[in-house]
Amino acid sequence: MNCYMFSFDAKRGVDSNRVYKTNAYNLPLQKTREGKYRIVDFSEISVCLTSDFFLEEADQWREDIWKMIKHRRNVRFILFTKRVQRIQECLPKDWGDGYDNVVIALTTENQKRVDERLPIFLNLPIKYRQVLVSPMLEKVDLSAFLQTGQIHSVYCGGENYTNARECNFDWVVDLSNQCRQYKTNFVFYDTGENFVKDGKRYFIPHSKGRQQASLAGIDYIIQ
Repeated sequence: MNCYMFSFDAKRGVDSNRVYKTNAYNLPLQKTREGKYRIVDFSEISVCLTSDFFLEEADQWREDIWKMIKHRRNVRFILFTKRVQRIQECLPKDWGDGYDNVVIALTTENQKRVDERLPIFLNLPIKYRQVLVSPMLEKVDLSAFLQTGQIHSVYCGGENYTNARECNFDWVVDLSNQCRQYKTNFVFYDTGENFVKDGKRYFIPHSKGRQQASLAGIDYIIQ
């Protein structure tokens, strides 16, 4: 499998197929001896960045998580998932059109997954939508979805770790241009380890991929 999660877990001696609560599960509620939250107001928390927030095996804990999210209204929670078909059934009863402090980030990797997941995603009651084309494995056209104005931001990056597949800079630039056309925030956050630019292939260590992506200067931030 090429997913970075499996490679990352293997290096830590972790079984990727085991679903469990981490020791930091309730970190948003933890306080210091002085009675202040360890995670201060106006922070941003990425939830399940190496997993999936709507994983079936985690259903038993999700209600408690929603309570924490609701309690910490001044902290922004970014919930990562590719299980777009499960979002609706897993939302809290008082969700309405979404919590003000929640961003749901949908991951895709190619046009097939975009066309499968985005129509469902845009029909859900979500205030802030983020799309990750990650790992970016081919040129992707998001125009039909961006023009709705329902997507707040798009992130893309190449693949890392063992047998990383190619990420071509031309694909990234094209996606950046789409976001500019439809005034959608865009961030190129990682080249990946197998990066092609101007017909040349570069093998970039994972530790330097984010820096190289930033140097490309094609991010587009409007808000």
